[in-house]
Amino acid sequence: KLCEGILNILEKDTKTSCQVACLEALRILSRDKKVLVPVTTKRNMQILMRLAKLDTEEDPLERVSEFPVIVEALKCLCNIIFNSAVAQKLSLELNLAAMLCNLLEKCKDQQFVGDIKCFDLRLLFLLSLLHTDIRSQLRQELQGVQVLTQALESSLSVRWTEEYKAAEDRDRPPLSLQETDCAIEALKALFNVTLDSWNVHSKNESHQFRYMAAILRHCLLTTGPTEDKTEELHSNAINLLSNVPVSCLDVLINPSSQEETDIKYNGMNMGAIQILLDFMEKRIDKGSSYREGLTPVLSLLTECCRTHRNIRKFIKAQVLPPLRDVSNRPEVGTTVRNKLVRLMTHVDLGVKQIAGEFLFVLCKERVDSLLKYTGYGNAAGLLAARGLLAGGRGDHWYSDDEDTDTEEYKSAKPNINLITGHLEEPMPNPMDEMTEEQKEYEAMKLVNMFDKLSRDELIKPMGVRPDGTMAPLEEAVSQYHTDKQDSSDSD
Repeated sequence: KLCEGILNILEKDTKTSCQVACLEALRILSRDKKVLVPVTTKRNMQILMRLAKLDTEEDPLERVSEFPVIVEALKCLCNIIFNSAVAQKLSLELNLAAMLCNLLEKCKDQQFVGDIKCFDLRLLFLLSLLHTDIRSQLRQELQGVQVLTQALESSLSVRWTEEYKAAEDRDRPPLSLQETDCAIEALKALFNVTLDSWNVHSKNESHQFRYMAAILRHCLLTTGPTEDKTEELHSNAINLLSNVPVSCLDVLINPSSQEETDIKYNGMNMGAIQILLDFMEKRIDKGSSYREGLTPVLSLLTECCRTHRNIRKFIKAQVLPPLRDVSNRPEVGTTVRNKLVRLMTHVDLGVKQIAGEFLFVLCKERVDSLLKYTGYGNAAGLLAARGLLAGGRGDHWYSDDEDTDTEEYKSAKPNINLITGHLEEPMPNPMDEMTEEQKEYEAMKLVNMFDKLSRDELIKPMGVRPDGTMAPLEEAVSQYHTDKQDSSDSD
């Protein structure tokens, strides 16, 4: 009854202060799903859309006194659409997404509209998240990618020096809280709209994604009002970069001019890549929520390294520098390499897979190079999944430049334990003081133990096929015999 009474008042022309008070009350009530039934009708949704200035295409945002009403109406719509499936369907029927895009256009070059823009973008994010048809409408009919990209660009106040290169002002103050929130909402909405964008079919699409990647590079080099807000901004930028076709990610590195003091590699500005690496290490150090917090940045860096040679060589120099001290196991220590090797045996299958894949790509998908940095024990899971237990390399082609081993590594290499990946002191052989009968007795004891475990199906003996994949021991042995017979010259 209270909701219906409030909406009846809002339908009439009342004073601004009264409208704001009614909308604030409705916003609080709309958090409760049980009271949304009277709100989620076509008539009442249209009342809120009218108050949010969504029903008039030509009417500009000029009367500043109306702005609080617009903001409160947008907040109410956010709550209602988030909590009601009926409201989500009505949004499609009422063409709400198109009206929001139109309101976003009105916010261009207008002062004091930060809150309006922020909640407009939040509503577009919710619609594109909760209703796939609206996501398709935004992408195909409403040029949603272009509209949202422009909104992101204006939130970050990007200034262009040349195509796909934004000006880097080192003395620029951090973004305000309102600018940061607007940018975050735009990034989240763009993420939904650009899902499944791996295949770029036209020159125009390629330009659009390169333009977006250049803005995201600027976003990575930008800081927010607090450290937490900066991390949230960068996290959403990384999520969106994961949707950008990998062929368009070359704009993350630009030719570095003489006056720039950023991190350089082969004449390229690697500032954005360094921020991605720092972000990755910070997420590893957090020690929790790896699947949500760490896998997006690891996946992005892996694809960048697989496709762009300069990025791979720069990151490898940071993550896998030439080995010198091999006295400790690869997983022991505080370097980025140590932290990533520890993740290769993480309990979460997705985390261990992407961590191993990242290191494998840095090693140009060469098994011998990966084992040098990680040890066979840490890499066994990845190699088994890829069918590379017998050695070799992955499917992708990389440049032929060879890694150079340090003199310290070369001298220690003969004594490195291949399983653990570090230098070990020679251990005394416990069988040296045994008689032949004692050796035979211990061997048979071991065989019987394995046989019992196998018959009780507690373990299943496995072997490696000639192609490097795992198989039951009997099958693997028979394949080796078959291959040997096939290669024989006898009749």
